[in-house]
Amino acid sequence: MELKSKSLVQERFGAFAATYATSRPHAKGNSLLRLVELVAPRETWIALDIATGAGHMALALAPRLAHVVASDLTPQMLGVARGLARERGILNMSFADMRAEALPFAASTFDLVTCRIAPHHFDDVSKFVAESARVLRPGGVFGLVENVSPDARIMEGDAGALAVAANEYNAFEKLRDPSHVRCLTLTEWRDLVARAGLKERHVELLDKPMVFGPWADQQNVGDGTKLELMSMLRNGSAAFRAFARPQENNGDLDFILTEAVIIGVK
Repeated sequence: MELKSKSLVQERFGAFAATYATSRPHAKGNSLLRLVELVAPRETWIALDIATGAGHMALALAPRLAHVVASDLTPQMLGVARGLARERGILNMSFADMRAEALPFAASTFDLVTCRIAPHHFDDVSKFVAESARVLRPGGVFGLVENVSPDARIMEGDAGALAVAANEYNAFEKLRDPSHVRCLTLTEWRDLVARAGLKERHVELLDKPMVFGPWADQQNVGDGTKLELMSMLRNGSAAFRAFARPQENNGDLDFILTEAVIIGVK
């Protein structure tokens, strides 16, 4: 199971690594600078950015601290991140190929651990949070941005209808990208952070506006699958449509994803 998932993630993101260098939600999304602001990095800190992708989070942190390790499972992604660091003249970054659930670092190594828009690809999110807490020094900061599924913490509705909408949302994401595992709910994330021994310092939700065409093209989705995905947005359950808020826009579809920003302290 683990090796199959790892291979699929590497295959998908290796093939499309270059597109993430300029992907608007990843490179310029509101949550990028918001997470930097909330973790309040210090110039003496050493940080780890898990599942860095094209390195946008690590690149935003680097000028504000002593050193950042940008880690990812996919070598092609790390190659893109290295290239962006060279272009920007950033010298206090290093790069590591590793799984989020098995970090090859001693306990209490980092002042800051971040992860942005990635855990929905992880095999074991609980291990990821536990490993993040383990490698943090006492007083260290954990900063997470992640897409969340609908539940009563983020929208009104019958519990059963919201559970159906959550399943619809994850099926929607997985149809576009087979390496998608699952977006947790905000309730699940807060519970995981608490169980890892991290004290919750801040939680907020951000709307992430998406345009269907670029969103689908980033994963090279075929025409038939695009039609199926658009049908899911237009004809899903009332709760799913209330969550995604699809709107027609000159032949394309706009919709909304919801990001949770969670800050914890060890």
